[in-house]
Amino acid sequence: MKRFVLLDTTPIPDNGGALCLFEYGEDFVIKIQGGDGGQLMNTRMHGSEDALAQIPCRKVAGRPDSRVLIGGLGMGFTLASALKHLGKTAEVVVAELVPGVVEWNRGPLGEKSGRPLLDPRTVIRLEDVAKVLQAEPQGFDAIMLDVDNGPEGLTQKANSWLYSAGGLAACAKALRPKGVLAVWSASADRLFSDKLRKAGFKAEEVQVFAHGNKGTRHTIWIAEKLKG
Repeated sequence: MKRFVLLDTTPIPDNGGALCLFEYGEDFVIKIQGGDGGQLMNTRMHGSEDALAQIPCRKVAGRPDSRVLIGGLGMGFTLASALKHLGKTAEVVVAELVPGVVEWNRGPLGEKSGRPLLDPRTVIRLEDVAKVLQAEPQGFDAIMLDVDNGPEGLTQKANSWLYSAGGLAACAKALRPKGVLAVWSASADRLFSDKLRKAGFKAEEVQVFAHGNKGTRHTIWIAEKLKG
């Protein structure tokens, strides 16, 4: 019988608690320490994480020296998908707040996603994605955010700024002309679609399966910047 085996625990900066990495049979699972037992992510179900990068990266792949930003490394599947759908001269910047998550991807998790951290197009920044956004106006052709459960049900209150009017305005400023913002969420949120439109985006809400073509669905907003 499969059981959860705790492999490691790593702190979230700024007294944000801790994340726990478990082995579960042939899969890995990340949970919040002391949480309700729910999984933040696992290596078996990553279809929506793949789609988070696939959809926007296909839109910008033809641009010369395309440059994209991923907020949250997670288990590396969004990064791997971005690399798969971008050209050889692209750059993929990953902003990850928790150093331990990067180490997990360099270790036991790496094989599951194809070890995308070894790709020379990958740049890791150990900092809050909000700081990267604000520091690089018109720095990216696409931005992919998967830093929490979505606009609602936040696991970290500090993440709420990203989904606010100010955060979305910062995303728009960080995008190049006709840039694309993709936002992952565990559930739909009609109010967030309205926020995106008010921030100057043409937004589409896409439903994707977490695994295969059945079962749980997640939401991805694909928002194209309307003005330069």
